[in-house]
Amino acid sequence: MANLKEVRNRIASVTSTQQITKAMKMVSAAKLKRATSAIVQLRPYANKMRDILSNLSASMDGSNSPFTQEREPNKVLIIAVSSNRGLAGAFNMNVIKTTNNLIAEKYSEQYRKGDVQIVAIGKKVQDFYEKRKYNVIGNNNELYANLSFENTSKITETVMAGFAKGEYDRVELVYNQFRNAAVQILTTEQLLPVPKSDNLNVSNTQTDYILEPSQEEIVEQLIPKSIKTQVFKAVLDSHASEHGARMTAMDKATENAGDLLKALKLSYNQARQAAITTELTEIVSGAAALSNG
Repeated sequence: MANLKEVRNRIASVTSTQQITKAMKMVSAAKLKRATSAIVQLRPYANKMRDILSNLSASMDGSNSPFTQEREPNKVLIIAVSSNRGLAGAFNMNVIKTTNNLIAEKYSEQYRKGDVQIVAIGKKVQDFYEKRKYNVIGNNNELYANLSFENTSKITETVMAGFAKGEYDRVELVYNQFRNAAVQILTTEQLLPVPKSDNLNVSNTQTDYILEPSQEEIVEQLIPKSIKTQVFKAVLDSHASEHGARMTAMDKATENAGDLLKALKLSYNQARQAAITTELTEIVSGAAALSNG
């Protein structure tokens, strides 16, 4: 009977876990809808801003903006975007792996010299790199509590100011780009200096703009705005990807719990039948012994 009790306890435990994972899946599904709406609304704006900047800057010889100046990447800053919570499958670990690969493959020399710094957006990345004694700048874990363009811009402005002062020569952005609930694409982008537009990729359709006060001044104002928008878009992409990954992970966990429950109930029934058979055998044996006596 001890075996039966153990199986019953496991069934109760798995049933409780299944209820939790099912509830977490429903919560993530609701949050995913809001997060998806936010990133879908931002993408046309971000893409249009990029197109305007490309059209305007394509006809200019260069820009005096400090954010477009190419320098030897002796000092590197990596902005890694993760989540504050786990239970999202490989979502957070994939960001960490991609960041580690970026350092190993592209900035290994800078890392050996101690010239690689990390700006972590999300507790999981923050904790990982702090425990391994990386140079982690600031703490941005509260951003998701009030996710907005203004709050994200504060982080971006700090990064931009550091780049303009020469505290780092290259800024890379690592995040999960949202495609759908089941697909998140690990993305690495150069944030600073702003990559030069490829004239081959600029639309052949010439757009007539009325420029006031001047093309140069407009481009100089668009560049900081574009950088802030790019970071905000990355955070929104990651936020939607997190809920998609968690919903998928909890759906799979619920399904696995169901399979385990079937196996446990089968095991329980088999153990119960064995116990009943043993008891019947004992009763028959006892009755036979009495009749013989």
